Amino acid sequence: MVHSHTERHRTEHIGWLRAAVLGANDGLISTSSLVVGVAAAQTERGPVLLAATAGLVAGALAMAAGEYVSVSSQSDTELADLARERHELATMPEHELAELTGIYVERGLTPDLAAQVAVQLTAKDALAAHARDELGLHELTRARPIQAALSSAAAFALGAAPPLLLVLVLPHAMLTPVVMAVSLVLLVALGAVAARLGGAPLWRGAVRVAFWGAVAMAATALVGRLFGTVV
Repeated sequence: MVHSHTERHRTEHIGWLRAAVLGANDGLISTSSLVVGVAAAQTERGPVLLAATAGLVAGALAMAAGEYVSVSSQSDTELADLARERHELATMPEHELAELTGIYVERGLTPDLAAQVAVQLTAKDALAAHARDELGLHELTRARPIQAALSSAAAFALGAAPPLLLVLVLPHAMLTPVVMAVSLVLLVALGAVAARLGGAPLWRGAVRVAFWGAVAMAATALVGRLFGTVV
């Protein structure tokens, strides 16, 4: 009896997880840094709110465009490799069968068994077999430009929302310390969630995200303070 494979692996998340985590980190860190930096140089809420809003909109669109272009390039490469493989299968099938057999021999099968496996997989779906075992392409990890762009933009906007909301509700005098504290807490949580989904230790993901967020906010606060003092 053949049983269906129902086990789920973390690689199933890789198509959207990387872009979503990157987008949320960038949204939270960059917008919080903008708020802290501008607040250090201004005494009014208006410029800070404008900077935070502009940062959210521009950052989300930039993340979407960057991910789309980057992942589209990867997708173009994958499609070109598949097209070449499809042509080779049509013009020299015996060579491709021998190539597939050789791959299985290198992985530890006996030549006879490797030949049987190659013949059966070729009969079922030759292109899929070569894509997976020769090119290293799999449906779970294929490049998806639109998915990457949308998830990056949405994640960036979600990450940028907390500091923007704090600008709307907090007195200016409280803005810098509260935004920094809230952002660091959220960065720790975000890093831990990303580590959990990726199978890494929670503390490692939390510390590395929070550290770089703190560095960014401290640097922009210093720039804002210096700029405000000079002005």
